[in-house]
Amino acid sequence: MKIHKEGRKILFFTLLGLLVVNMLLYYFNSEHLTFNRIFSGVSFIVFLLILQFFRSPYRNLLLHEDLVVAPADGKVVVIENVEEPEYFNDVRKQISIFMSPINVHITRNPVSGIVKYFKYHPGNYFVAWHPKSSTKNERTTVVVESLAGPQVLFRQIAGAMARRIVWYVTEGDEVNQGEEFGFIKFGSRVDIFVPIDTEVKVQLGQKTKGGQTVIAQLKTSNSGSFFG
Repeated sequence: MKIHKEGRKILFFTLLGLLVVNMLLYYFNSEHLTFNRIFSGVSFIVFLLILQFFRSPYRNLLLHEDLVVAPADGKVVVIENVEEPEYFNDVRKQISIFMSPINVHITRNPVSGIVKYFKYHPGNYFVAWHPKSSTKNERTTVVVESLAGPQVLFRQIAGAMARRIVWYVTEGDEVNQGEEFGFIKFGSRVDIFVPIDTEVKVQLGQKTKGGQTVIAQLKTSNSGSFFG
């Protein structure tokens, strides 16, 4: 496992800051050794928590043009038919994955294809499970025309703790299923919108692994069921 590039600068300055504070405490507050040791222990735990947040584990990616794989690690919190007003302007099936602070926060392409639409939206920071987070929070919207034919929309949504969304795609890019398309820092959610006739392969509350868990299978005129 390696550390993701988005976390290296944050980890460096966090470590530097904690070291300086601890050294100053031991220098100017040497008579309170118990407090200093407790503070050092808390500093170590804080650094480990931030370190695990930016971990980038190796993944054996599942690749198939009919399948939609989870774009992130987390838990399925929404499966429903909704009106998608930004791009499709019609009813789509929405699957949402909530990412807690302990999850890997790399976001991955759920399908392979061509990016037909991309837009960044500045916004608020409601908690990621709040109904308004999908339309009011800081977010990005990506639409990929999949190799199987149907277009798939996926949206990075910042949560209450997140203050920055990072993306690596632009319109016209060719993207590969399972590869990174972005990163969300400190708590977030990803919404996926697929055609109504798409077969959902996950259940509410199910945990997912980005690039590995199959969340849906697209319906195409020339494809059968990958699962038999």
